[in-house]
Amino acid sequence: MGKGGNQGEGAAEREVPMPTFSWEEIQKHNLRTDRWLVIDRKVYNITKWSTQHPGGQRVIGHYAGEDATDAFRAFHPDLKFVGKFLKPLLIGELAPEEPSQDHGKNSKIIEDFRALKKTAEDMNLFKTNHVFFLLLLAHIIALESIAWFTVFYFGNGWIPTLITAFVLATSQAQAGWLQHDYGHLSVYRKPKWNHLVHKFVIGHLKGASANWWNHRHFQHHAKPNIFHKDPDVNMLHVFVLGEWQPIEYGKKKLKYLPYNHQHEYFFLIGPPLLIPMYFQYQIIMTMIVHKNWVDLAWAISYYIRFFVTYIPFYGILGALLFLNFIRFLESHWFVWVTQMNHIVMEIDQEAYRDWFSSQLTATCNVEQSFFNDWFSGHLNFQIEHHLFPTMPRHNLHKIAPLVKSLCAKHGIEYQEKPLLRALLDIIRSLRKSGKLWLDAYLHK
Repeated sequence: MGKGGNQGEGAAEREVPMPTFSWEEIQKHNLRTDRWLVIDRKVYNITKWSTQHPGGQRVIGHYAGEDATDAFRAFHPDLKFVGKFLKPLLIGELAPEEPSQDHGKNSKIIEDFRALKKTAEDMNLFKTNHVFFLLLLAHIIALESIAWFTVFYFGNGWIPTLITAFVLATSQAQAGWLQHDYGHLSVYRKPKWNHLVHKFVIGHLKGASANWWNHRHFQHHAKPNIFHKDPDVNMLHVFVLGEWQPIEYGKKKLKYLPYNHQHEYFFLIGPPLLIPMYFQYQIIMTMIVHKNWVDLAWAISYYIRFFVTYIPFYGILGALLFLNFIRFLESHWFVWVTQMNHIVMEIDQEAYRDWFSSQLTATCNVEQSFFNDWFSGHLNFQIEHHLFPTMPRHNLHKIAPLVKSLCAKHGIEYQEKPLLRALLDIIRSLRKSGKLWLDAYLHK
């Protein structure tokens, strides 16, 4: 660190020593108005810049006062490009006597995980097969074409309409998985191309917002199943999840709904309503309130295309009802697939685990098969996807055996289930949490 000095004419100027900080000091800066974080032992003040963060200020704020090295590497495939944004934020480094990790995280697990990622890079597992993604896009377009041809050729009777709705719900579900790939920057090497195609797929093919998805979904990946950080476990008092939350609600005598019956009313207000009501309202309001005009234009292009296509067959009101029925069907597909990997796992307050352990605690897999891969958009490999979110999904099965080995080495459970059991576990988990709530509500 800069020893030397003016030892004669032309000598280099004395370097200013970089300030050093303890973890105790860094952890004080974890407020909304005061945020520091650590990457590769360098300390950065992100307080003002976090509002400009492309992934949203919340996701980066969730690591305030912590080491964010592995999260930073996981989300950013081009470290050289994003590194230039860090330079002006650098304020110091960890003191030499301080460990590289905060909160007593297991340094051996972290070291082994980073070695595993290096192995994945050496195996070219972050390299994309572009034909794979072109075929996915082609089959979505083919499904939409089949849907239109069905109602065009057979008419708008009940049977052709139902067939068309199911085909379009399938295309929407598959487009949802495809936008997920581009949103994670896992297709093209240059982020800008991923962003552009992401807006096309989620906007023009689905009528949703890329910015809304980014800001919501990246928080989920950064802190999966952590209350107040993962929006996917913010159930707005409709459900209680895990073990901690239902007991807390029970102790405080909170009864917004009869949670001991949540595994039953889940069928009425969970899968049927998430997309056609909650998500649709949230997406539209987010685009307007945050003035995401580009996203709004892409979404409008979807609605124009849909209504121009189907108003001639059903009229304006009929086309509107048809659209919501399609989203009603898609919502079932989406909810069951996305919840089978997470809602059954540990859901709790912040425990400050290392990246590898935190993802394994919050995720589980579903067995591989051609159908399971297609049906879930390869989210049956949820563990590997969470560990390596920028890895193209067609390579996730290749890294899975190495992830299993690392779990076995450190005594971490690696859960993998048949599809039907994974789906049924959602109901079992809701029933278990409901019973915990009732017991605490009546007896504590």
